[in-house]
Amino acid sequence: NQDNQKMILPVDGLTVYFPYSHIYPEQYHYMLELKKSIDARGHCILEMPTGTGKTITSLSLITSYQLAHPEVGKLIYCTRTVPEMEKVLEELKVLVAARKKEIPGENPKMLGIGLSSRKNMCVNEKVKESALPEANSGNKNSRSAVDAKCRNLTASWVRTAAATNKNIELCDYFERYEKMDSDTIMPLGVYTLEDIREFGKAKGWCPYFLARRMIQFANVVVYNYQVCLSKKLLIIYFILYLSLSIYLSIY
Repeated sequence: NQDNQKMILPVDGLTVYFPYSHIYPEQYHYMLELKKSIDARGHCILEMPTGTGKTITSLSLITSYQLAHPEVGKLIYCTRTVPEMEKVLEELKVLVAARKKEIPGENPKMLGIGLSSRKNMCVNEKVKESALPEANSGNKNSRSAVDAKCRNLTASWVRTAAATNKNIELCDYFERYEKMDSDTIMPLGVYTLEDIREFGKAKGWCPYFLARRMIQFANVVVYNYQVCLSKKLLIIYFILYLSLSIYLSIY
């Protein structure tokens, strides 16, 4: 089938799985330059016209590179907004589904997750309600309200006090999360923020902390580029993977 054959592209010696039957010349050239940079373990700045498919082009090249060279480590994909983050993860879903069709009998390991704030990932109704007054008034402090309420239910000193005082309220989702086995892994697949929330809610586990734990198992991690500017978050999330990961920021 000609359309299916177009999903497999030779790019400078690398077999690249591309989920669509047509590719722009700019996309192919972008792949070539991106591969050269990864081969060199260096930095690069690439420009491509708006609407020519930067997201799927970069995902196709890098996940194919991961498949051929597992030692390259994770893809850390940075976006500016949460909707952009969700778009990347949806594109990754399409790519993974297409790749499975092109590799008969194989199920390449792929775990893709998105990371975001407590406000965007919390499923505890009481915590979410704490931010409603600020959110309804258009106050940007709604995120801070969720963060504060979450910490009041999950902080170590609060949990220690709750062991002897049953009147102290805790978060059931966090308590069940804490009882998980340390090597528990989410089923392979690609998870948008909504997917992680639904999975966590079904299991009774906190989606926010679950996503953070899954970083160590994930092939692709998508998050807001501002995380790169936070020394605290950088240490928490990525200190173990700095020498192995591919960082990609799309504007």
